[in-house]
Amino acid sequence: MTETTEMLQQGDARHADPFPVKGMDAVVFAVGNAKQAAHYYSTAFGMTLVAYSGPENGSRETASYVLVSGGARFVFTSVIKPVSAWGRFLAEHVAEHGDGVIDLAVEVPDARAAYAYAVEHGATGIEEPHEVKDEHGTVVLASIRTYGDTRHTLVERTGYDGPYLPGFAEAEPIVAPPARRNFQAIDHCVGNVELGRMDEWVGFYNDVMGFTNMKEFVGDDIATEYSALMSKVVADGTRKVKFPLNEPAAGKKKSQIDEYLEFYGGPGVQHIALATNDIVATVRAMRAAGVRFLDTPDSYYDTLGEWVGDTRVPVETLRELKILADRDEDGYLLQIFTKPVQDRPTVFFELIERHGSMGFGKGNFKALFEAIEREQAKRGNL
Repeated sequence: MTETTEMLQQGDARHADPFPVKGMDAVVFAVGNAKQAAHYYSTAFGMTLVAYSGPENGSRETASYVLVSGGARFVFTSVIKPVSAWGRFLAEHVAEHGDGVIDLAVEVPDARAAYAYAVEHGATGIEEPHEVKDEHGTVVLASIRTYGDTRHTLVERTGYDGPYLPGFAEAEPIVAPPARRNFQAIDHCVGNVELGRMDEWVGFYNDVMGFTNMKEFVGDDIATEYSALMSKVVADGTRKVKFPLNEPAAGKKKSQIDEYLEFYGGPGVQHIALATNDIVATVRAMRAAGVRFLDTPDSYYDTLGEWVGDTRVPVETLRELKILADRDEDGYLLQIFTKPVQDRPTVFFELIERHGSMGFGKGNFKALFEAIEREQAKRGNL
């Protein structure tokens, strides 16, 4: 197949996609103190504050800070004084769940068409398509409900060149941006749902957003001596937006999904994977800034080279930094996971460096979940 033919076929596939997406637009968090959260993600994650909305520019009810690193965009919102249904929802969300993700916003070429398709195919609409404008242009927004209190805002921003959305003003960085980005994009966002609900939500993404099933991990794929879970991955046709979905499975003790559901108070976003092109430099920088990562026993690395083969990073460096490696038929990946970034054992992050592999580290599941179980045991939750 020639390169031209392949490009034409990809173009035809995008044209035929009933729910085309351009990528992740933003991960939006409801937090108790957005100002402090913005400072943490600026200093610890190396993100850059680019936009702000609050009392100083007309938002009397909420304060929101927009941070970016390459194509990854996080928005942190807290309530100043709830007066509307939205403000009360945010306040109640933080009270019930702690700091957590309320919105996995997806950029689409046509928000009206995407919303109409989603609702026609079973989605519950939250906000119908509407325009918001300022001197930078027009954005069309709509939103639909997904698992728990999470939503997907559909963002059409082709006619907009502002820092984020109308109502947000450009903001100066909190600290000087790092010399190099720690990460460049959002690789995938993982949701935890209740026992027996995973297939229901997989079907939701298949039907409502036209996503296809990418990977499936069941049974011994994700199990240790004590706990287990099941996971399926859905993605859009271009694989730019990937949503793994987890549910607990029967085990001798409480799984990490059970722990999350208990402390989060229901289903929600468990972790966000961030794509980096130099995981070694990123881990060193984030460790130095105070980010804590899960530990991996030295024994994991004793035989790693035998089944992973050669990677860009020597095994001894992987051992030093506790970075995991995995290989499949398409290539290999390097990955590491933070500990929860708030007091509740809920939301955490993954750093991932891909070299051909489009997998999710199946060969690391046992080591990863044993590491999580060690942390659960420390908390008395295993």
